[in-house]
Amino acid sequence: MSILLSPPIILIVDDNFNNLDVLSETLLGSGLQVAIAIDGESAIEQASYCKPDLILLDVMMPGLDGFATCKILKGNAATCDIPIIFMTALSDVESKVKGLSMGAVDYITKPFQYEEVMARVRVHLELRFLTRQVLEQSLELQRINQELLKLNQELKRLANLDGLTGIANRRRFEEYLEQQWQQLIAKESQFKFSLILCDIDYFKHYNDYYGHQMGDDCLRKVAQAISSSLNHPTYLAARYGGEEFAIVLPDTSPDEAQHVAARIGLTVKQLQIEHDQSQVSSCVTLSMGISSQTSKYISHPQTLLTMADKALYLAKTHGRDTFCYLPVEAEK
Repeated sequence: MSILLSPPIILIVDDNFNNLDVLSETLLGSGLQVAIAIDGESAIEQASYCKPDLILLDVMMPGLDGFATCKILKGNAATCDIPIIFMTALSDVESKVKGLSMGAVDYITKPFQYEEVMARVRVHLELRFLTRQVLEQSLELQRINQELLKLNQELKRLANLDGLTGIANRRRFEEYLEQQWQQLIAKESQFKFSLILCDIDYFKHYNDYYGHQMGDDCLRKVAQAISSSLNHPTYLAARYGGEEFAIVLPDTSPDEAQHVAARIGLTVKQLQIEHDQSQVSSCVTLSMGISSQTSKYISHPQTLLTMADKALYLAKTHGRDTFCYLPVEAEK
């Protein structure tokens, strides 16, 4: 047979030595491997040891009969999936139904017709091979799907990250801002939403003086400092562009937003990144614009972004290294 890479193993269980000899000779002559057992107890031991591909099991045996042996084999996780063909002189329907209901796959009636024995053995070995093949393909498909899911999740994560700083990029910022905005509008609770825009003070001077490699390192450190200042699961820090960062603060009041901005400014200063070209400090600092909205009747967060940008401009005109706040209502 060519259905398996190595010859399948058939376990023959019969207390009649003549049956064992004849069946063994027939199966071996067909290129199959054979194991034998003369009673139920040794059949259970052999099945666990040699892991046969098929069991030919006599029903009428002293001690454990075929039905009891079958029940034990099917109750053992190591042998439960081995197909069992009962061999019996019993031809009544009740006995056949009992055996099949216990998990047997077929019956062979004694006295044997060896052509029939081989035909049934071949069919059930082929079925076992195909079942294994389908199971292996299914498991492989599951593994591939899991790998694809992981890769897609990683691709999505990378698509949302700024390659230089490792925090969210502008695309993710815009997506998250809209998402959180809509979620808050849908809630019955009081609407409050804040946004901070940050700009590294005199960063062009820093880049020109220290070089772009140092500038990139500065951006990374500032980005991580901003991100580490946000001790809230719904807050998001993103690189908005160049040396500018944006912080989304859902469900956050004006006072809370200003506390967050103060904490961010202090954390960045504590980095003590030297900046000889700054006109406000000897180290890197931030200017920040804050805006908040406390009404859900303005339908788009762009208004909030516009007001935060105006507040950032005010912070720069007021000497930098500070933050300014403008509510959305101030636009009216």
